[in-house]
Amino acid sequence: MNKTVLSYKAVVAWLLTAFFLFGACGNTFLSADYAAAYARWGYPGWFHYLTALLELCAALLLIGHGTRLYGATLGAIVMAAATLTTLVHGDYDHSTAPAIVLAVSLLVAVFNLPARSQVA
Repeated sequence: MNKTVLSYKAVVAWLLTAFFLFGACGNTFLSADYAAAYARWGYPGWFHYLTALLELCAALLLIGHGTRLYGATLGAIVMAAATLTTLVHGDYDHSTAPAIVLAVSLLVAVFNLPARSQVA
């Protein structure tokens, strides 16, 4: 049973990794719609590159089991910022996806918290 739980945790982490890799590509090669959204949200023209870099770093950290907690935490921070940005600007059509990925990032972070020692 323990192997099943570890397998499930790994699958969720790898799916999250894939999301951040695709997100990094999408933010590097920004569509006209998303460029307009970034401008509407008040971000400078280069900001999508910073977002892409942070998403790429999160993906790379998620790959390694030893760094997965850091990748999930970085991803959660990026997605919290994205969720907050869309909600503050009333862009509710764009807020669902980052909110879901925020929740998954937090779940992966919890999965990878160090085990507490049982001291009597």
